[in-house]
Amino acid sequence: MASKRDYYEVLGVQKSASQEEIKKAYRKLAVKYHPDRNPGNKEAEDKFKEATEAYEVLSDEKKRPIYDQYGFAGLDGMGGGGGAGGYSHAFHDFSDLFGGMGGGFGDIFEGIFGGGRSSRSRSNPNAPVEGQSLRYDLDISFQAAVYGTKAEIKFSHNEKCSQCNGSGSAKGGSRKTCPTCNGSGQVRRQAGFFAVQQTCPNCRGEGSVIDKPCPHCHGTGFEEKSKSVTLNIPAGVDDGKRITIRGEGDAGKNGGPSGDLIVVLHVESHKFFERSGQDLYCAVPVTMAQAALGETIFITTLDGKKIEFKLPAGTQNGKLLRIKNEGVPVVNSTRKGDLYIKILVQVPQKMSAKQKELLEEFSRLDNATTSPQPVPLSTLN
Repeated sequence: MASKRDYYEVLGVQKSASQEEIKKAYRKLAVKYHPDRNPGNKEAEDKFKEATEAYEVLSDEKKRPIYDQYGFAGLDGMGGGGGAGGYSHAFHDFSDLFGGMGGGFGDIFEGIFGGGRSSRSRSNPNAPVEGQSLRYDLDISFQAAVYGTKAEIKFSHNEKCSQCNGSGSAKGGSRKTCPTCNGSGQVRRQAGFFAVQQTCPNCRGEGSVIDKPCPHCHGTGFEEKSKSVTLNIPAGVDDGKRITIRGEGDAGKNGGPSGDLIVVLHVESHKFFERSGQDLYCAVPVTMAQAALGETIFITTLDGKKIEFKLPAGTQNGKLLRIKNEGVPVVNSTRKGDLYIKILVQVPQKMSAKQKELLEEFSRLDNATTSPQPVPLSTLN
């Protein structure tokens, strides 16, 4: 299913990343894709917004744990994340983001717009680079989430090109200094009164290009392949749970490790059962006589088994009764929650003559009043 990218994937960091690593990753993307540096470039603007939205959530000590547990759905109504769209957060935090880089916000953009500062040194094009992590959204049934299951995941990812072994170069080819930027990784152009430096579009900032690209992968070093893996979903998982399959993302570059496949679970609702934490809830109808006199009834659980249960005499409509250890298992544990049964006392809409006669007799014996007095609402709990 189509959905926006995982925030950790956007910033290129692991889920365990520290705040400093998250800040550093965002700082790099903000400089690269800032609209002032890429005027008229819609793609760069969208990437800047995406990175800013991801940073807004992952840098927030309250939003990040909610996102980790519940995904995008958990952020609804919190503000920020799930549709940031603007730049206000980025502008407010730039002085902090770039404070350790020699003078803060002003110095960074002085470097972008020239002002006598040297261009940013390019990264080593031969350095190992970790592959991108991928997100896969998986719908599972309510029962599967409670009791666990196995699911086959089919997805596509980038693997090293089988023809050039990931080098991107055809046989006999090699890397040459980029003729566009002369190896600097950046190009300089005049924009009004400013000299703007931008990443070289020919070598993408690497400073070198392949003179004979591999015809199979067109010089990228990767080819897209489909793959299937079997995912073990443990009992007790909840909606928004993230399961990471290590090394099943896109292949790395220059010997770098592959990224991960991050599977986000979406649990379907159930017709008769609801869940709150590790506890299950359902409603069971009983007759007036069963509620008044008490009776042994049989409760059908989520997995279809029948449990014998003694209904206490005098059970009131709406009463919650508990059956211990029949709830949701705790993930990777032998412990379980409880099953709560809400009793719905049904009043017959149609009665036989005999039933009506008996109820009328019961009413006379019960001395029922025709002028009932109000009772405190607290007595209804």
